Amino acid sequence: MNTTDRSLPPNPIGIKYFLLVFLISIFFFGRILWPFWSVLILSFLLTNLFRPIYIFLIKKLPESVASVLTCLLIIAIVFIPLVYFILALTDEALNLYNWGRDSRVALRLQLFIQESPLILQLQEQLKEVGFEFNPSQISDSFSYLAKKGGLLLYSQASAWAANILQFLFLFFFMILVIFFLLIDQPKLIDYMIKLSPLPEDENRILIDKFQEIANAILKGNGICGLIQGILGGSVFSILGLNSPLLWGAIMAILAFLPIFGVGLVMIPASIILVLSDRVGAGIFLFIFYIFLSFSIEYLVKPKMVGNQVKMHTLLVFLSIIGGLSVYGVLGIIYGPLIITAFLTLSDIYLKRYDQYVQDM
Repeated sequence: MNTTDRSLPPNPIGIKYFLLVFLISIFFFGRILWPFWSVLILSFLLTNLFRPIYIFLIKKLPESVASVLTCLLIIAIVFIPLVYFILALTDEALNLYNWGRDSRVALRLQLFIQESPLILQLQEQLKEVGFEFNPSQISDSFSYLAKKGGLLLYSQASAWAANILQFLFLFFFMILVIFFLLIDQPKLIDYMIKLSPLPEDENRILIDKFQEIANAILKGNGICGLIQGILGGSVFSILGLNSPLLWGAIMAILAFLPIFGVGLVMIPASIILVLSDRVGAGIFLFIFYIFLSFSIEYLVKPKMVGNQVKMHTLLVFLSIIGGLSVYGVLGIIYGPLIITAFLTLSDIYLKRYDQYVQDM
């Protein structure tokens, strides 16, 4: 007969021992999931993005069928274009390398600088203070950046194409995770809230903030960046510029950056067109950039995101740049998520724990 009274609270030594064992199990559980951490985060983000479609489907279909159809839609929208992009990016990046090596734009830029009275005056002023400015330095740097950038992108795209089987495995693993998350996400969230030592309302605040920033990243920055990349690449193709697919992809990524955005590509491209004696095309590209940037930033994106995300522009910029430097391309997503977690926890601390800590 079991004489242990379960109604009595465990003794302090038992609590400490259990917490130690529990923390050890969490550590090893995390180590097991660590290789798939990126896949799991992307799965959660895509689940939140496509969950409205799943909710619409389960009104007429069983849960498993609705989840399968939603996953098939994700494959059609995300996977097929992504595979095509990776394969095409290899050729585009190689073309960029060859263009940077053989292009005469750098020479024209050097001649333009040499013949400009303003640049000549600047050269004289710099020489008076001990600085030597040679126009060839700019053209050489321009060619070097184009060649190195193209070679780097080519090597990365080639590596992705060579590891296509690994990519296929990870993507379909992500689809499998999404299939179950669509069905069981509410149960999983409730279970995590019960495990957390924080009060339920604070857990809800954290989860809501993560979902808001995730929707803002994918719906606002992601879709708007995709629109800018497609339109920008299409204009590059119409104007006959090299590697429109590659530059479109770069613009889609740069669109995440506040303040600068696609202007980091379109403004230099318009200048290059002018230097290449295509003044009309250069002016058209600059006007198109102004129209595209302002319409997306001030008309389309506010409609899609609304006032969900309250984050200072400088913090957004630093979170994306820092995320890219630490986590690579996925840092575009991880950076804002990490900053959001810090800001949310900071607000909770100031509202509920600040006075308590000061009184300790």
